[in-house]
Amino acid sequence: MPAITVENPLTLPRVTASAEPSAARPVLTVTTAPSGFEGEGFPVRRAFAGIGYDHLDPFIMMDQMGEVDYAPGEPKGTPWHPHRGFETVTYLIDGTFVHQDSEGGGGTIQNGDTQWMTAGSGLLHIEAPPEELVMNGGLFHGLQLWVNLPAAMKMTDPRYQDIRGGEVKLLTSGDGGALLRLIAGDLDGHQGPGITHTPITMLHATVSPGAQVTLPWRRDWNALAYVLAGRGTVGAERRPIHLGQTAVFGSGETITVRADDVQDSHHATLDVVLLGGQPIREPMAHYGPFVMNSHAELVQAFEDFQSGRLGRIPATPRTVATEG
Repeated sequence: MPAITVENPLTLPRVTASAEPSAARPVLTVTTAPSGFEGEGFPVRRAFAGIGYDHLDPFIMMDQMGEVDYAPGEPKGTPWHPHRGFETVTYLIDGTFVHQDSEGGGGTIQNGDTQWMTAGSGLLHIEAPPEELVMNGGLFHGLQLWVNLPAAMKMTDPRYQDIRGGEVKLLTSGDGGALLRLIAGDLDGHQGPGITHTPITMLHATVSPGAQVTLPWRRDWNALAYVLAGRGTVGAERRPIHLGQTAVFGSGETITVRADDVQDSHHATLDVVLLGGQPIREPMAHYGPFVMNSHAELVQAFEDFQSGRLGRIPATPRTVATEG
């Protein structure tokens, strides 16, 4: 899991938080993500399955893609599909993905890159592995997060942000035991590069064996932790958590994650995605690739898709063979 790293985290700005027990957010639930398949058949873990939307808002869903070591000919992507009413955040830890949309946008993301797509009023989109990965196989690992948009922003113009791995804000814990990659939002006065319509914080933390990190967290936002790899505990109460599990925190001002002293042979560290956001608190109507506020808006989205008003597949679409 290379993503973006540094040789000596102690050279980075440090993030510290109050150690007062009264400030700590308790752990409300720890759930295990079921496994499934997406698109043309690549394996995913449904990170938020079984968690009530009142704990997720403004997040809708998140899939961990892989971690999988493909044999030649095995890598798969998604066919052309529509989106409207929300943002997709694709964070690629290992491997390469090619993306293209009906608005003419597209490109390649790879180790540590993030592609932030505001679907807004709607577009068609495709994601696929590049020819080299299809031909030779290789490691593929990432996640895709869906972030809701408030009603006033659902029909905003589509927008892309390609955030290269070297652009993320690198931070560390007070003792240097955790490397923090701030992708979007604010953490203790530090700002990530992602520009969000819905105020959120998103970061990827790598916690060394036996190390603990306690971070300040906005009291009026929710707080979620999803384990990408390894095992450890969450909360001041040290609730056990491992690969493929999501912790939901209650109210408070700090969140704590600790890595077990001994990790497994496949992952030397505990890797966790930490998420928080300002709840939108609006009615949500969600079906497939559309996230709106009412059933009538969903019907309109389907009608617009079927009539071509969400865009059309380019006559000469980019292929994986032309991407590098």
